Amino acid sequence: MTMSELTLKSSVEEPVRRFEVFTGAGRRRDWSAEEKARIVAESFEAGATVSAVARRHALSPQQLFTWRREARKAAEAVPAFVPAVVAPEPVLAAEPPAASPHRKRRSRQHRRAAAIEIDVAGVKVTIENGASPATIAAVLGALKAGS
Repeated sequence: MTMSELTLKSSVEEPVRRFEVFTGAGRRRDWSAEEKARIVAESFEAGATVSAVARRHALSPQQLFTWRREARKAAEAVPAFVPAVVAPEPVLAAEPPAASPHRKRRSRQHRRAAAIEIDVAGVKVTIENGASPATIAAVLGALKAGS
């Protein structure tokens, strides 16, 4: 058996279509961020396997798994906002007549007033009393980024 028969055998019974020869002092290939992102996205497609995608791009599966892990960690580091849901203001039913002024006074004490109300392009954002400064900063940052 010749050396080329040993090295060019494929697990699938088809001829090898590409054979790369690296010369020099074992220099590594340099992948651009766009190429890595494209290959990682290809590995997440339905029906794709990491081994097949890695083989197609002359990578080791371990390298592709490393790129996928790095992409996942980078995505987790970016703060994400959930979409805002605009709900109509609740319609208050007519209050039954109070039996005594004492009862009326208590209902006023339990009513909570909004600390901050922001109306932007017809969308009203209400931040209640007791909201943390981090929450307020996040809401204002999201509004600023959206405008």
